[in-house]
Amino acid sequence: MKPKRTFSKAEARNIIIHSQLLSDEKQQSRDIIRQLGYVQIDTLAVAERAHHHVFHARNTDYSKDELATMLKNRQVFEYWSHAASYLPMDDYRYSLIRKREYAKGKSHWFKHDKKMTRYVVKRIKEEGPLQSKDFKDPRNVSGAWYDWKPAKIALEQLFMEGKLMVAERVNFQKVYDLTERVLPPGINTSMPTAREFYEYLIRKALSAHGLASLAEISYLRKGIREGLQKAIKKLVREGEVLPVKVEGQDQMYYTLTNTPEPKCNKKVHILSPFDNLVIQRKRTLELFDFDYQLECYLPEKKRKFGYYCLPLLYKDRLIGKFDPKADRATGIFTIRTFWLEPDFTPDDIFLNELAISLKNFMAFCGCYKLEVDTSITSPVPQTVQQFVNDLQ
Repeated sequence: MKPKRTFSKAEARNIIIHSQLLSDEKQQSRDIIRQLGYVQIDTLAVAERAHHHVFHARNTDYSKDELATMLKNRQVFEYWSHAASYLPMDDYRYSLIRKREYAKGKSHWFKHDKKMTRYVVKRIKEEGPLQSKDFKDPRNVSGAWYDWKPAKIALEQLFMEGKLMVAERVNFQKVYDLTERVLPPGINTSMPTAREFYEYLIRKALSAHGLASLAEISYLRKGIREGLQKAIKKLVREGEVLPVKVEGQDQMYYTLTNTPEPKCNKKVHILSPFDNLVIQRKRTLELFDFDYQLECYLPEKKRKFGYYCLPLLYKDRLIGKFDPKADRATGIFTIRTFWLEPDFTPDDIFLNELAISLKNFMAFCGCYKLEVDTSITSPVPQTVQQFVNDLQ
């Protein structure tokens, strides 16, 4: 297959950033998740939880109750993408293939206890939506996730099988109900064919990212590479998808023929480590020349940059990162480490954009005063600190 066009890296990045809704224009939350295809759920709240942070990066007016409202209004649902995620309810039927695998016997981390699952379903049928805490643990123990009580294991297995859904969250804890009582009327619940599923994955990835390779489309999905390849060839023949190249890269990329001309980003965006733009670290390195790793899972002595570094997007580049700490009790937001890429030179326009972005992000995290760790050698945070604290 021959490429129809070769993009420079800068052109490719602009297409990606625009497709990821990071080119300046504020977006509504429902439009954001429809375009991105998923928003990953994460519990870490060093700054703000990832599933809220992703929305805020694309709309600084975003309020954290919007996600709960979308879940209650059945506009989104929780399930597994490459990880635990919120997904558009419009895409519900494409979750059924994975659910069928679990219903046929695949276990979700733990051995399947059929007696317990029957008991859990019976109680929810009779009593209505329940949380894990509503089931008493006969072992009278508590501990880490791998020491879950039997009812919690059963709830998660039933959730993965599609028999239960998350109706809402209370204090971030899942409230489970029967799927038929959660799904909105009129939702398509027909099982997609393999071809429909592959074409859905291709269209969703190319729409969300602007362009992507086969490996990126199949990210963390096992056993689908061959089917995806056949589906891509079909969509290329039909003229819906174009094969393209990116300068300096050996692999073939693909883009939709109706991909719009990108608008250029002029702002600084503070991104979550789990943001859709950077979640595939290999792609981030290849297309943005940005070597990034979340180090909170490493022992402290092995960390180079910080516990929870947030990438900084400016124009068409990822130009740096910083390690934050939001202390909501005192209202103080601390920059603990700060790093810029060696070939990036900050100017006054960048400093002003960074200050505006930091001020907005601090408020989103429940903070109003910026402090900078005295060990930081870069002059940028200290310069921006005064800007931020003076901004009204």
